Amino acid sequence: MSVGDLVVLTPSGKHKFGDGRGPRVACRFLDSRAVFAFVTDPDLKLGELYMEGRLAMEAGSIFDLLCLLLQGSRNRRQPLLARIIDRARSAWGRTIQTNYQARSRSNVAHHYDLDERLYALFLDKDMQYSCAYFESEDVDLDSAQLAKKRHIAAKLALEPNHRVLDIGCGWGGLALYLSNAAGAASILGITLSEKQLRFAEDRRGKAGGNRSATFGLADFRQVCGTFDRIVSVGMFEHVGSKFYDRFFAKCHELLADDGIMLLHTIGCSAGSGFVMPWLNKYIFPGAYVPSLSEIVPVIERHGLVISDIEVLQRHYALTLRHWRERFLNRWSEAAILYDERFCRMWEFYLSAGEAAFRYEDVNVFQIQLTKKPAVTPLTRSYIGARESALLETERRQATAGT
Repeated sequence: MSVGDLVVLTPSGKHKFGDGRGPRVACRFLDSRAVFAFVTDPDLKLGELYMEGRLAMEAGSIFDLLCLLLQGSRNRRQPLLARIIDRARSAWGRTIQTNYQARSRSNVAHHYDLDERLYALFLDKDMQYSCAYFESEDVDLDSAQLAKKRHIAAKLALEPNHRVLDIGCGWGGLALYLSNAAGAASILGITLSEKQLRFAEDRRGKAGGNRSATFGLADFRQVCGTFDRIVSVGMFEHVGSKFYDRFFAKCHELLADDGIMLLHTIGCSAGSGFVMPWLNKYIFPGAYVPSLSEIVPVIERHGLVISDIEVLQRHYALTLRHWRERFLNRWSEAAILYDERFCRMWEFYLSAGEAAFRYEDVNVFQIQLTKKPAVTPLTRSYIGARESALLETERRQATAGT
């Protein structure tokens, strides 16, 4: 790296990197094996060493270190050994990526069936676990997540008679919003997480037994029927590239001829996708981050038409900043739920995510799909108009609730 002020302490001595400008970041490798592990396989070992306490921060945070490393390596060629390991791992990952229904449920349980009190420590009050929509950088997380739901509802152009399918509904917040604020006639939210399902059903009951929203434990491949609108937020990353054909074929089958679908997914804007090996091992097993060049041909192959694409890269960097800061502020509570190693793992996860969205080619795509042209309005002005109308509905409902 040529910019910044990084000091690396190892058993063999002190090593300085950068031009000395900016806040100092200093880390210490506690043993020689840790140094060797990092040098040979940084994509996996950096996170593991931090989790295990064999890499300690002496100045700055792990987030500061990751930012320096990613800024310094951007557009630079990795060492030969690292490139060989990455290519072999990528090829092997594609070979063993078998996200059939049982494996998909197991992968989801690994992450989403953690204690919901953990997520409540850092998410907004509606438990939105996906990229928020920041109408300005200084708005709070709750406002940005509400704006995300409003933005999605506007793009769906919902009408009171519409039937909606929410693939990967999480803890139910978006489905309930589409029902309560946007006025969908019926909405089915599906998830593979048993804990998320129980939470969503409990919320539905507390909301006065909302009859238009229902939730089910189901894989997208199990759904039958026809829906006027389909939405999927933060779920496509778990489908796996081998199953894209099945996913879009199923969406084409389920979507009404004059229907609209909105796919909100993390993606890569620099060729074929890649998931950090550490993230795949400890946080999101079976996950894959696709490029648009991987998604678009499959969409077209199954008779769907792309009517709009929006890129929200900076929005997710801001979202992750809020999550990271909120988690760090409630570290002690997370440690009671789990332990210090888990907390270091979670800090690394949130820090790596934010750094990647700030300095790498990781992105968020909102892709609007139809079965035929001319289903959506002539210009995009309808999105802003519908957002304004939804905002007024939210205000009326809030006033009535008080």
